[in-house]
Amino acid sequence: MIDIASIPSDAPVLIVGPTASGKTALAISIARAQGRPVVNADALQVYAGWRVLTARPSPEEEAQAPHHLFGHVPFEAHYDVGQWLRDVTPYLARNPVIVGGTGLYFRALTQGLADIPPTPPDVRAAGDALSLDDLLADLRAGDPVLAARIDCHNRMRVQRGWEVLRATGRPLSDWQDATGAPLLPLAQTTALALMPDRAWLNARIAARFEHMIEDGALDEARANLPRWSRAGGAAKAIGAPELIAHLQGHLPLADARDAAIIATRQYAKRQRSWQRGNTVGWRQIPLP
Repeated sequence: MIDIASIPSDAPVLIVGPTASGKTALAISIARAQGRPVVNADALQVYAGWRVLTARPSPEEEAQAPHHLFGHVPFEAHYDVGQWLRDVTPYLARNPVIVGGTGLYFRALTQGLADIPPTPPDVRAAGDALSLDDLLADLRAGDPVLAARIDCHNRMRVQRGWEVLRATGRPLSDWQDATGAPLLPLAQTTALALMPDRAWLNARIAARFEHMIEDGALDEARANLPRWSRAGGAAKAIGAPELIAHLQGHLPLADARDAAIIATRQYAKRQRSWQRGNTVGWRQIPLP
């Protein structure tokens, strides 16, 4: 995939790629070869309770290099990019391998992030209760600039814009345009973007979900079932709603499996779309 010896050892390495593209294996290979820690940049892998379902590194993989910011957020909590930037800051001086599929984290890290006040719980609850169409209609009326910038099929991005507008009275696009200097400019990193072939990736996604079931994803869901109604950001784990629906008696396991694979492929499509528009200046790594 890449000659690790060609990677300078005196600057952080960034690895972005869609789910199931092989980011973890590459990150660990670089970390082991160059004595670096691995730091998570995946918004779903931060939550406790979903090691298997979110494809967090296994205990055996974690033993190969220091790992940070994996599973450190309580299942019932919400976690955002501002919190991640604060959490990642202490590791930057150690020239880490920062790996994940959340483009917003990498953009905030390398381009800066506006200092937006936290969203009050009542505003978040109000947003959760609205449909995507209602959120989008309000966003287009109140922040048309942001609506033109983001993927309007991505509920998380749409709701974030709606919440900021509702909580602060100021469009998120205004906050973004007033962004300060980044923590880690892209020019000070080795930035790698994994660009997989779609058919190859889709096959890997299906095979990986089968392995997840074999490795205990359904058992994870069963363990989380009693607290599912209190789930915070952990509720967004891809495949979680489908497995929970199966355990609640609403879906046969085969249907839950098929729906989860479709949801994962749709998620990967959004990730690939983000990479095509936001990784200019990154080293593109075609796969397979």
